[in-house]
Amino acid sequence: MRFLVDECTGPAVAHWLCEQKHEVFSVYDEGRGMDDDDVIAKAYSENWILITNDKDFGEKVYRERRPHKGVVLLRLEDERAMNKIATLRRLLEAYAEQLANQFVVVTERHVRFAR
Repeated sequence: MRFLVDECTGPAVAHWLCEQKHEVFSVYDEGRGMDDDDVIAKAYSENWILITNDKDFGEKVYRERRPHKGVVLLRLEDERAMNKIATLRRLLEAYAEQLANQFVVVTERHVRFAR
């Protein structure tokens, strides 16, 4: 799969996804300082599923009607990299085939596909 990992989500998540044989663009490593409009535009135009923990992307998708190829919004109590990775591992094991073109909110305990 193709994932664009937002800068705030961090390089450890991007590196873990690479180790899992996914294609990854890490904003932290490759585009530090990109603003949110550029991030969502790049993800859409280049067919990346965006992984972020920045809730501003919910506003971009739902209020501003920005197109996307999929957004995974991590809303975690524990923001440490290992918890992000463990949460994404569970998400991918259960829902990998359903992520494209969806807005998904993920917590440590729940996965919600937004409408």
